[in-house]
Amino acid sequence: MVKRDGLVEKLTVTADGTGLVGHAGSALLAGVADRVGLTRALSGAMASTRERRSAHDPGVVLRDLAVMLADGGECLADIGAQRDQPDLFGNVASDSTAFRVIDSVEEQCLARLRAAVAVARARAWKLGARPQRRVEQDGPELTVLDLDATLTTAYSQKDEAKGNFKGGYGHHPLLCYLDGTGEAPVGILRPGNAGSNTAGDHQLVLDLALSQLDLQALDGEILVRADGAGSTHELTVYCREGRMRFSFGFDLSEPVRDAIINMPEAAWVKAIRTDGSEREHSWVCEITDRVDLSPWPQGSRLIARRTKLKEGDQQSFADHDGYRLAVFLTDQPGDDLPRLDLTHRGHARIEDRIRQAKDCGLQNLPFRSFAHNQVWLWLVQLAQDLVAWTGQLCLAEQARAWELKRLRYRLLHQSGQIARHARRTILRLARDWPWQGQLAAAFQRLQALPAPTG
Repeated sequence: MVKRDGLVEKLTVTADGTGLVGHAGSALLAGVADRVGLTRALSGAMASTRERRSAHDPGVVLRDLAVMLADGGECLADIGAQRDQPDLFGNVASDSTAFRVIDSVEEQCLARLRAAVAVARARAWKLGARPQRRVEQDGPELTVLDLDATLTTAYSQKDEAKGNFKGGYGHHPLLCYLDGTGEAPVGILRPGNAGSNTAGDHQLVLDLALSQLDLQALDGEILVRADGAGSTHELTVYCREGRMRFSFGFDLSEPVRDAIINMPEAAWVKAIRTDGSEREHSWVCEITDRVDLSPWPQGSRLIARRTKLKEGDQQSFADHDGYRLAVFLTDQPGDDLPRLDLTHRGHARIEDRIRQAKDCGLQNLPFRSFAHNQVWLWLVQLAQDLVAWTGQLCLAEQARAWELKRLRYRLLHQSGQIARHARRTILRLARDWPWQGQLAAAFQRLQALPAPTG
């Protein structure tokens, strides 16, 4: 006798439900785009590409594509998840229409779109999404721009896909993120063989990123952070001329390594964590006076860090006497070396932002055309902006810091039922879903935001 039990044996499946929708929480992203004026600004930027009165506004199509990427889509066909639910997402464009919109975005149009996002970003910040900026003692507020490049893999022949320094094949985009919220002001697509420390590319990205900041941010102090790829003479001079502070990883050359090794024990002070507590196995000191920094901008400093290796740590040739050594170049003032070191270590958060970008469609650029893939990169970062603004404006407390995967599982991918009453459309969320109350509250906060005017 065969014993039959388990879910499948007890489950009866029918296909006769009505008014049901999936990914209900993703409508929150579209609503945020409308409330901060992004949809309207995109439509204005795309107006010249709309030759006749068509069924789909190009700006709305771009908004829907950004929502699709934030929701987990990876290619144009994934916009079908919105198109098949008109009660929730409205009249969504077909795949071919969406491609025509991307195809119509040439270089000048992309510049207009970036300007449109800057307008929406300024409004989002006024509504409450402005990054929390650290206020230095007796100093101005600090806005931090993080720069880093990443490698993407191409599995077919695509324009400018080249072999890279790690032996792979694809592209090498350079990205910029705002520390604090994870917003993605800008990124540029580059061939796979583009250099990691190309100063001209870093300057271009910084120029584009600065154009995304409002006057309040530009009036404060700006810190540019990067790993060792940023420590070029050209970029440090560019930052100095632009009145921006810098904090860049630095090459652990033989003179630098010798200077660190020969520092007296009394010069080392404990590094700190974000809560101000001391790190037990990490110390910092300044070696500016022991290394020739004359070729660098006046006021440049070298801060060294040593971290005791733990059992199982992979050792490298740069390690010394059981310590991992690191050094960074900065022109930030102040004698609080642990705080300067903590600030520089914060650059590591950009790795999470890049990982999120690859989870929003950057993992594999879908088009053959380099221009189309540059627009796709812009859409990926726009999706990240929408996620950041939604968190700041509509979510509360710990939910603002949720990883994208958790946000999708708990809120964006919730299912619901559409009902209509007294000329109103009602979205009914599942009563027993643990996070239905948080999504309902998020929609209430969204509806409380003032609509854009003008």
